[in-house]
Amino acid sequence: MPDFIHDMMAGLVTGTTKLAVWLTLPRIRVHGSLLAVCLWSVYGIDMARPGLLDRNGLVKGTDFIQFYMSGSFALRGWGDLLYNMRAQSAWMQALVPRAKELVYAPFYGPQVALFFAPFARLSYPWALFAWLALNFLIYGACCYAIWQVCPNLKKFPGTVFIFALAFPGFFHLITFGQSSGIPLLCFTLAFLLLRAGQYGLAGVALGMLIFKPQLGLAAAVVFLVAREWKVIAGAILGAAAQLALGWWHFGTHVMQNYFHWLLHANDAPALLDPHLYQSFSLRGFWLLLLPFPHISLALYLLSSIGILAFTVWLWRGEAPLDLRYAGLLLSSVLAAPHCNVYDLVILAPAFLLISNRIAGDETIPNREWIILLIYSCYFLFLIEPFTKISHLQLGVLAIAAILGGMFDSAKKSLPAVTAYS
Repeated sequence: MPDFIHDMMAGLVTGTTKLAVWLTLPRIRVHGSLLAVCLWSVYGIDMARPGLLDRNGLVKGTDFIQFYMSGSFALRGWGDLLYNMRAQSAWMQALVPRAKELVYAPFYGPQVALFFAPFARLSYPWALFAWLALNFLIYGACCYAIWQVCPNLKKFPGTVFIFALAFPGFFHLITFGQSSGIPLLCFTLAFLLLRAGQYGLAGVALGMLIFKPQLGLAAAVVFLVAREWKVIAGAILGAAAQLALGWWHFGTHVMQNYFHWLLHANDAPALLDPHLYQSFSLRGFWLLLLPFPHISLALYLLSSIGILAFTVWLWRGEAPLDLRYAGLLLSSVLAAPHCNVYDLVILAPAFLLISNRIAGDETIPNREWIILLIYSCYFLFLIEPFTKISHLQLGVLAIAAILGGMFDSAKKSLPAVTAYS
């Protein structure tokens, strides 16, 4: 049996290496172009239907309606309704009659309603257009900023553009009309500030993740354990300032309602994760795979502790900042209590940083594996119908495997450097 397993693993490695070698740059460009054309053609056709509903009968922008609604409440001074689900449903039905089928749990802080208040001054179609345009701008700026500090990718601008456009996380962000472009901006700014030695300001950028606190869990753990006190102080300041804004505008009662919903999020799993097959965290992975909530929770906690321990090891080691930060982004997705398909947009900088490292050193261990895994993520992040049937979220395994490959590479071959180099 051991010989059989050894032969099987050797064959798998050989097959993977051959497949990675087959993935030449021209083939990758063609595949990325085809994927981008297919994704955005489907989106364009779906949105081309006149009216507020797309060709699937869903409200255009899907999740944006909850932000538009909260902005409307902020404009009208209806702070008490921000956490009243019955009032929200009635308002959405008045806005879009078919919206009565939509239910959104109010897990966002009241400061989010203030942010979307200017959008609520517009009609829904124009507000959606403005929001999607802003997300295109944010995503493009973040990808460009990261690409600018990736010297080994500078000679491949066309390839980088194609795969940025074809990235499923960005596609889902636009399709859902979600707010994950803001965390992408926060993570990108934090990386650039760390790179510039501005640790306090980098912490402020990470603290702005408080409106989606689940995405900041890994960063909080890593920087606390690593005793990066300037980053921690900045994060506390950024988070406190954002919460204080909502508190100042809406008052204590509304903040109490928000904290109540936040602390009791697990009491409404159907609202927190209505479609587990769209979840890409370890929590969603185990809940989807096993029909035993308590066992799934235990496995989530154990696997997350392992992931975070590895990330702390990487961060406190001698690997360059680009790989350490890429590892932090990967673990931010895996360890998050709630990470939906549109939140994967925060992995765009991670894939760029890892690709830059791989493109500059052909001797990196597991290089072929990592190339193949990043390539496969573009498809694994899109196979929701298969995941719904199989109950196996392969995308989560791919993200964890990339993280594992990075650790091996950092341990075996990367040169020793000073912190934040």
